[in-house]
Order: sequence, then C-alpha cells, then structure tokens
Amino acid sequence: MITKAVIPIGGEATRLRPLTIETSKGLVRLLNKPILEHSILNLAKDGIEEVYLGVKGYVNYTSLFDYFREGYWLKKKYGLEKEVRIRYMPRYESTTNGDAVWYTMQYYGIKEPVVVIQGDNIYQLNVQDMFRWHKKKKAFMTIALQRVDDVTGFGVAKIDDDYRIEYFVEKPKPEEAPSNLANTGIYILSENFWEFLEDGWAREMRESRKLDFGSNIIPALIEHGYNIYGYPMEGYWFDVGTPERYLDAAMYLLHHLAPQELEAIPITQDIYMQGKSEMSDNLREKIRDMVKRGLLLVNGKVLLGRHISIGRETALEDAVIDNYSIIGRNCEILHSVVMDRVKLGDNVRIVNSIIGRHVEIGDNVRIVNSVIGDNAVISDNVRMYNVKIWPHEFVEKGATLEHYTVRSVRVPRR
Repeated sequence: MITKAVIPIGGEATRLRPLTIETSKGLVRLLNKPILEHSILNLAKDGIEEVYLGVKGYVNYTSLFDYFREGYWLKKKYGLEKEVRIRYMPRYESTTNGDAVWYTMQYYGIKEPVVVIQGDNIYQLNVQDMFRWHKKKKAFMTIALQRVDDVTGFGVAKIDDDYRIEYFVEKPKPEEAPSNLANTGIYILSENFWEFLEDGWAREMRESRKLDFGSNIIPALIEHGYNIYGYPMEGYWFDVGTPERYLDAAMYLLHHLAPQELEAIPITQDIYMQGKSEMSDNLREKIRDMVKRGLLLVNGKVLLGRHISIGRETALEDAVIDNYSIIGRNCEILHSVVMDRVKLGDNVRIVNSIIGRHVEIGDNVRIVNSVIGDNAVISDNVRMYNVKIWPHEFVEKGATLEHYTVRSVRVPRR
C-alpha cells in the first residue's frame, strides 16, 4: 500500500491570472472549495496518510499553510477514517516540479514509493489500483495516461502492447501524435527512484537542476532504458491551469458529480445547495418556492453555496454561485462561476465567465468570456467582452472593454 504523496505547487500560475495574482493556484475555488482540497480529499480517501506540498514562493506558502495548516481538520470535516498529515517543503528555491519533489523527499528522508500529483489537477483515480499496476509491471516509474480528444498542448505517449512507454511527443500536431494518451502529470515513483541522479550520465541534470518531469526526467529515463510504464486512467482528469480549462472542469463536474459528492442537497432535480443548518434548510425552501412560482428560472445544472441571496426574475443556466454572494433582480448567469461574497446589482448578464472573490458589480452590466479578479469593482452600465480584470481594479461607469486587460503595474512578489 502506498501512503505518501508529494504535490509540487510552485511558480506564478501565469496562465490562470488574474485569479492567481494574490492567491495560490491551489486555493482558487472550484465548486465552492479550493482546487487542492479536492485532490487532498481524494488522496485521503484512497489511503494516503501524508501529503507533502512542494511549495515555492511567498504567496503559495503563506496562503496554503494558513488554510491547510497540518491537515488534521480534514478528518473531522469529511468523516475520514484516518487523519491526513500535511507537510511543506522548506524555503528552497526549486526551479521545476521534479526539483521540488526531489528536494522534499530528500529533506524528509522518504525512502518508499510515493505518488506525485500536480497542484492544478482535478482527477478521478484510485491511487492504490495504480500502485498495484506499478508493482505488477515492476516499473521504475508509472505515469497515469488519459485519452484525450485533442492532443494539442499535451505530452502524448507511444506505448507498446504491455503499456511500456517507448517515448513521448510534446505538444504534437494531431496528425503527428503517436496516440491519444496524454501525460496527466500523475506519477508513481519507486522507492529508489532518485538513485538515477548518481549515475554519470545524469550529472548535468543534477548540477544544473534540469529536473522537470516532462521535459527532462522522463525523456532521459526512457533513453537510458528504465522501465517507464503507463497506467490507463478510466475516470476524469482536468488540468485547470487556464480559465478555459477551469470552466470546462467546473461544468463537467457540475453535470457528473452526485449531490453528495458536491456536499449539497437537491432543491430540485437540477439545483443543488450546500449547507446543513436550519438557515440553509429555510433558504432551500425559499428557492424551491421561487422556482415553482417562476420567479427563478433554471436550465442545466446549478450549484448554490451557503447564505446566498437571489433576486426575482433571475435566470441561471449551468452556474456555480459560492457562499455569501448576493445576486440582484433580473440577472442572467450562464455557463459561469461566481465565487464567494460577490455582489451583483440588477440586470447583470454574465456568460462564459469567472467572477473572483468579493467582487462588486453594479446595475446593467454585461460580462462575456471574461475573468474578473478578486475585490474588483465594476460600475453601472459596463460592457465587457474577452476581458481580464486584475484584483482591486475599478472600472468606470459606462465603460466598454473588448479584448482588454485591466491590470495593476505591481504584481505581488511570489
């Protein structure tokens, strides 16, 4: 049985900006809780007892440590059989994901197999089944492979009949891809994995710290004849490193997870609401009555958080609304995520967009294909199309923005 996991979570997560300007990508909220909490919970349910976070930088460390602490609270919150302990990489300037895993394992003296999960992955995978496959194949390293419809942007594996990986093609054109099996960034490493760095051929990798799994380690190990195997994933997997992939993941999970997996109670067949208190029960009844009377229109699936308020004549379609948010009258929220403590005025239309935490939006606003950073203020009568707004920014009344980024000059030191 495998009991330890390492999650490298460094870098500035530039692809997910502006949501990650002041927040670690692991704490960006997805379905009303942090991305990384989904992964850690899955690991704990699969028997992982210790999770090591390979953190880099001020924002990553402080925000992750202040939220997760040592992790013991997860047992009570989720009714886990065992506690899960969370530890952190010391203040070491790692340069790649492999570098963070190597240093963390060296520091904590880990001499047993570990599973490596990327910090921006959302997945469905039984880690113990993957570990049994790893042992059966006598693999040095096992890589979870997921079939994808579009290979663009992924490392794609060429495997033999036994699922041994012969080579990868990084980000191939569709016609040049050897398969449709993508590298998910989920790995199992053998107990002696890092011993390869002691070989002469690995000297440059060791000294120059060229230890990125996809770019450096995996190609080198395959070239030198190590047993690198693929493991065929059956469940879902998302790299939520961009706003587009974030929304894809949110919408897929919204449609495919059962209410209990969303920690929610059905209001109707298509509306789920979180919260177990008497106040939550009363709010569920109020929203149910609004739907019956035609005062709230719902299509697709909707997830509602705790202590929210929704005005009359509002329409929701494939929408997520987080805790303590206030939605005005005659609003439309379509294929979008509204994070916690957001305030929308009346006649607001949001389409294919992500609204960050504690954002304030005035009346008669249109937001399409856009991402609004935390604590931004959008005045009345604004129109936005393909826009990114940095945290704390102010958009003046009546502004029309298209294909534009409103950003602060200063970006916090990571």
